[in-house]
Amino acid sequence: MGERVQAHPVVRYVIVPHAAFEATRRGIDRAVIQAVLSAPDQRLTVRPGRVVLQSRLGVGMRSYLVRVVVDVDRDPAEVVAVYRTTKLAKYWKDE
Repeated sequence: MGERVQAHPVVRYVIVPHAAFEATRRGIDRAVIQAVLSAPDQRLTVRPGRVVLQSRLGVGMRSYLVRVVVDVDRDPAEVVAVYRTTKLAKYWKDE
């Protein structure tokens, strides 16, 4: 679990309604989601068919990790969760 693989982008995707609702509730703009999907800093395999794309983002004086959970075993891929966290040490995988 959490295997690091090359961080290639996800180009064709849809955001499932629950993920869109939660992203809005959490104040994460669709442009941020698109930026992470198109140029992720890291791509982690959660299980076959599901990955987490994540990128570090600075907002003011704070650093956040934006994590986008994507089911990539379908076309288009489905974004199933989006959140940001300050716990970079917990989620960031060193090379």
